[in-house]
Amino acid sequence: MVNLRHYSFGLILLAFFGTSFLFVGCDGSSPSVSGDTAASPAGSPDATAKPRIALVMKSLANEFFQTMESGAKRHQEESKSYELLSNGIKDEKDVTRQIDLVEQMAAQGVDAIVIAPADSKALIPVLEKVRKQNIIVVNIDNRLDEAILKEKGLCIPFVGPNNRTGAEAVGNYVLDKLSSGSEVVIVEGVPNAYNGEQRKLGFEDAIKNRGMNLVASQTANWEMSEANTLVGSMLVAHPNLKCVLAANDNMALGAVSAIAAAGKSADVIVGGFDNISAAQNLVKEGKLAATADQYGDKLAVFGIEYAQKLLADKNAAPADLETTVSLVTADSLK
Repeated sequence: MVNLRHYSFGLILLAFFGTSFLFVGCDGSSPSVSGDTAASPAGSPDATAKPRIALVMKSLANEFFQTMESGAKRHQEESKSYELLSNGIKDEKDVTRQIDLVEQMAAQGVDAIVIAPADSKALIPVLEKVRKQNIIVVNIDNRLDEAILKEKGLCIPFVGPNNRTGAEAVGNYVLDKLSSGSEVVIVEGVPNAYNGEQRKLGFEDAIKNRGMNLVASQTANWEMSEANTLVGSMLVAHPNLKCVLAANDNMALGAVSAIAAAGKSADVIVGGFDNISAAQNLVKEGKLAATADQYGDKLAVFGIEYAQKLLADKNAAPADLETTVSLVTADSLK
């Protein structure tokens, strides 16, 4: 077993904004506004105005996106070089509302949109419409469907981690604690979310690597309560279950609660993804074996700063930026 202290899996090719990146060529409620300078609409010749950048996130009920928003607002306050409009949806599955938010931001004349899409496919048509208005779009957190982008001839850069590699690392670490052939389940994210699909694949890689028995894999839609109910049912259906690998920490928290309620905390271990503070506490207490940190407080900032670079250089060719993801264990938190 490898003893890790925030072991990084991003391939380090360039120091950029204080973090490692891999560059790859690219073939409801009112928003929260930060910054006191109004800017001209997208495409305006007024080069002296501060650019207006919209951050459109997934569910702000999820601590990960609350952390993301806080990091972005802090960056804007320190930078003062742009105006920030931050938005989020209430439910991870409310794709229609997120589409509406994108349209609202475009109507308000923002210069750039940095988006963590709730659905990797359904957001593409509205983002195509936005690009035709000469508004810069940067994709963070959950990658848009590459095949559809290619089909439409859209080049929208992705800034974010390798979710498959991060999930595999969590899985390998957690499963090293079990005997070969042990029963494992995966709690998946929302269908059609690329990051959820990649995390599932990473967990499956680890299960294969360690010779475990995958007995079930179902979605809990990123939600704690759904995961709690789902894992409770899985424990009944699979009485010899030894491990739950959850595609985000919200669902890992739900799994831990279900396992405790069933009186099996000593028998079933859990792995998560996101490194939210509640999960960190469980890792320290030994109730969560590991999680993965994709630096939610910095992820939107990376996207915003990249949008600023594209706004400053209209001739720049957009490229994907792979950011760091790290394994978080009790040892790394000491």
